[in-house]
Amino acid sequence: MPPRRRSTSGYRGVRERPNGGFYAEIHFGDLRLSLGTYDTAHEAARAFDATTWRLGRPRRQMNFHDVYTLQQALDVAPPPRVNSAQDRAEHTARQRRLLVAQEDERVMAEWRRRHPEDVAYEQGYWSRRREEDTRRRREEQLDRRRRKALASAQADLVNAGGSSFFTEEDECWFDIWLSTSDDTDDDDDGADDWSGWD
Repeated sequence: MPPRRRSTSGYRGVRERPNGGFYAEIHFGDLRLSLGTYDTAHEAARAFDATTWRLGRPRRQMNFHDVYTLQQALDVAPPPRVNSAQDRAEHTARQRRLLVAQEDERVMAEWRRRHPEDVAYEQGYWSRRREEDTRRRREEQLDRRRRKALASAQADLVNAGGSSFFTEEDECWFDIWLSTSDDTDDDDDGADDWSGWD
């Protein structure tokens, strides 16, 4: 009987997957023993050889001839990938979410096709909303500039020996440090930027 032809991966019992991984398996006539998927063809071939040693098959059926005992084969083989019940459940949940998202896209495309007047209304709504947000941000920026200018003028007055109409405990003194730049975040909630630096 001629020897078995090696797969396109270059190793016996290892096939390349479409996703780029490498799948290892051993054949017993019509029966297949799956060894799992590995990141490289070399890892899959080492796993194949370790299993071949465990099953007591001849060394000529192995990919590498640099190991002489089962323990050596196990030492160079990669650890098996463990797919727990939680891994399978997470995979199933991701697949469900993907199917739901695809169905949502299909339904929304159909809705947009059937109701172009609603699509136009929605686009108009968001356009008006963006304009209102821009106007609000500009008004807030002008208010910050006015408050900062007032606090700076009061500080200059006090430094020159005069008196301010701000009391010593007045929070308006903090307006001196207000940011008045134009590149503020759209979703800036005014929270302290240093709050995460504990």
